[in-house]
Order: sequence, then structure tokens, then C-alpha cells
Amino acid sequence: MGESSADLRVVLLGMMGSGKTTVGRELAERTGWRYADNDELVRLVTGREPDEIDAAEGEDALHVAEGAALRHALAMPPPLIVGAAAWVILDPSSVERLRSQPWVVYLRGQPETLHARIGSGVGRRDDATDLEWLRRRSDERDHLYRELATLTIDVDDLGPAQIVDRIIEAVEAEVRDRR
Repeated sequence: MGESSADLRVVLLGMMGSGKTTVGRELAERTGWRYADNDELVRLVTGREPDEIDAAEGEDALHVAEGAALRHALAMPPPLIVGAAAWVILDPSSVERLRSQPWVVYLRGQPETLHARIGSGVGRRDDATDLEWLRRRSDERDHLYRELATLTIDVDDLGPAQIVDRIIEAVEAEVRDRR
């Protein structure tokens, strides 16, 4: 992406297994922009591992940390790619912050795709390997992600490079249109 896109942030949203981290890293490699991953940001703002917070204090405490991680990321100078926690779509203050971002990309995957990508669930929440849990969460959140997204990409049949191509094409098209 060219110089005129250097003032942008691209925030990646989606359910776990949608590819936020993989796509974020590939997008960063291709653009030269910094990638700020949710888990790394949680460690930065709390000094603790996300799964440690969840195990010791519960999911609500983890969500507080993830909200702080998102706030920290959105205060970082652009250009920047942010991989946000999946639940932020349910937090009104996080949603309000995301609405101010020019690029919010929803990586949408079918529950079966997410389930296959999550695999054994190592490093994930306990119910991450439960296909029915993934179906319920996807059904509850899909419309919220779509309403907030600048760009929605169905990831089921795409590899990371193809997803990154679509993001870059969309951002570059908007930058050209602004000229």
C-alpha cells in the first residue's frame, strides 16, 4: 500500500479460527506495517498471559484486559494492523472506538471452518472445540460484525494470501478514490 495509506489502521475482527493472527502477520509482511495482535497486547498492558488471566480471574477479567488491549492498539501511531479479540463486538465502548476506524475487516468463517482451524484447541478457551458452541456464537455475532465492518471477507475457501490481496485491493481502491 502506498504512502497515502500510511495514516490508516486496519482492524481485523472475527471469531476465533477466522485467521486474524495469520492474516494480520501476512498483511504486515506485505505492507511493512506493524501488526498488533490481541494476545501480545494483553501481555503488554497486563504483564500476564491471556489464558492465565482467564484461569485465575475468569472470562470477565480477560474481557477487561482485551478491552484495554484494544484501546492501547487504537492509540498506537498508524500505519497499523490490529487483530482484535472476538468478543469486542459485544462491548459498547469497544464498538464505539471501532466505529471511528476507517478500516474494520470482518473475517467471516462458517462454524465448520472455524472448528477445523481451531483443531485440538491448544491455547484456546475450553469450549473452542465444541462445534455447537461455535455455531451459537457465530449466529449471535455475525450481524454485529457485518454492521461494523468496512469490508467483510468470507474466508472459508481462501488462503491467507488471497485474503490479504482482497484487503490491499480494497484499501488501495479507496485511497485512489480519495485523490
